[in-house]
Amino acid sequence: MMRLTILISCLLASASAFTKPQLSGVRNIQSPAVNNRNRIVVSSSNENEAALGEKMNGYTVKQRLREEVESPFRKVRLAFFGISAFSALTALYFSALVAIKANIGGYADVPPLDEALVQVAINSGGALGFGLLAAREIKVGQGNLERIAKGGLLARLVVEPAAEEASKRTLKDYRRISRVIVAAGGAEYIRSLSMSLCSDQLADENTLPAALAGVDVMIVPVLLDENFNVVETKSAWRSATPGENDRNFNSTRADEVICFPSVLSMWQEYIDSDVTTAQGQGFDVLSKGITITVKKNGRILRRATGLPPFGDMVGMMEVADGSKFGMPGDSEKYGGP
Repeated sequence: MMRLTILISCLLASASAFTKPQLSGVRNIQSPAVNNRNRIVVSSSNENEAALGEKMNGYTVKQRLREEVESPFRKVRLAFFGISAFSALTALYFSALVAIKANIGGYADVPPLDEALVQVAINSGGALGFGLLAAREIKVGQGNLERIAKGGLLARLVVEPAAEEASKRTLKDYRRISRVIVAAGGAEYIRSLSMSLCSDQLADENTLPAALAGVDVMIVPVLLDENFNVVETKSAWRSATPGENDRNFNSTRADEVICFPSVLSMWQEYIDSDVTTAQGQGFDVLSKGITITVKKNGRILRRATGLPPFGDMVGMMEVADGSKFGMPGDSEKYGGP
């Protein structure tokens, strides 16, 4: 018992010796060693970020790591198919020599010509098959890298909310908050889009902006010139001229669901491939336009042509499973399984 008491006393004394007294009104200032250690940690973190952002063959280390995380066995499959193709090519070389010897004749250590040709065919098929499988893995991996890189660029795109003058955000800021629809086209397409959101059609009162805001939809109109270059969109949107069937037009009517593109060079870099793809499929991008619907989780839901189907989208959200259309938990708000 006496030993236990002495041990506890020693421990308490040690604890008090290593405890700093805290005086009221006096700030607890870290020692230079601690500050230096913090600076070293911050510096190391910045160096790691810089290393992850360093590009190699067009893609950053971070993007390559993400692709490996998404497809962890791709390199294993690629190595297996590559080694198998190389082995088949090696066997094809020796079987071809054997076939040549069998065809020439006079060699006692070679099989008949028909057997040698069978081996040549088997090895040729193996080399071709495994080579195609390896090429497919490379192609799929490259496609994934392009998708990841484009997704990263999409998150960095800068927009200016119409309802907040001189305020800029990135599309990443809208993740988990809004579903973003990028609608790109020529001047007439942007005018039609503006009329559909900012004016009454025929005898109906336009309640579409409020309905879109209710289902967390944000629209980014992107104006393209005749050379498919992204140009300033805000002025074109504000100065749109209503037609005969457009009543009570007010360009600020849909501001709560509108963002205008900013830093146009980044938008140009992002949208170039989509414009090229649409043109290759025979679509008139300037007059028909293209739409890119981005889910709340930042992934692309679909790419289409024409004006966005706002009515279908609003109606679908009443029954859509939120985890499929945007983020888990949306079904609690909008209904669904």
